[in-house]
Amino acid sequence: MSVRIDNTDRKILAELQRDASQSLDDIARAVGSSKTPVWNRIRKLREAEVIGQQTVVLDADALGFEACFFVLIRTSEHEADWQKRFLKALQDRAEVQEAHRLAGDIDYILKVRVENARAYDRFYQALISEVKVHNVTALLSMEQIKSTTMLPL
Repeated sequence: MSVRIDNTDRKILAELQRDASQSLDDIARAVGSSKTPVWNRIRKLREAEVIGQQTVVLDADALGFEACFFVLIRTSEHEADWQKRFLKALQDRAEVQEAHRLAGDIDYILKVRVENARAYDRFYQALISEVKVHNVTALLSMEQIKSTTMLPL
C-alpha cells in the first residue's frame, strides 16, 4: 500500500522514533494537533507498513553481550539451495543482529553480538558446520561510536 507522507506525518514519525512509549496526547501536543487526527494518521502509517515492529532498545553491555563482531563472508556458492540454508542459519541464530548481502568483493556482512570471543567462536563453528563459505573475516568492534535506528526525517 502506498501512502503520501506530509509534514505532519513526518513530525509524528519523528516523535515515535524519539520515544514510541509516549502517550498519544504527548505526540499530539508535540506536533500541534489533537489526539484523534494523530491516532488516525498513526493507524494509516501502520496499515501502509511505514511503521513496522515496535520494540525497546536494550543495553547489550548491561546484559553481558560485551563483544560485537562484524563478520565479512565470501562464498563461492550462489545456488538457491545454499542461499536458503544460509538464510535459515542466520535467522535461527539470535546472535545475528543484522545481515546484509553486499555488492563488491564481500558477499555478506553480519553484525553479531555475543558475550565474548569464545562465544563468537561457538557461533562461527556452528555456522560453518551448516553452510560452506569460502572466507570469513571477523572484525571486533573496539568501541561503538554511534548507533541509531532513527531515520533522518
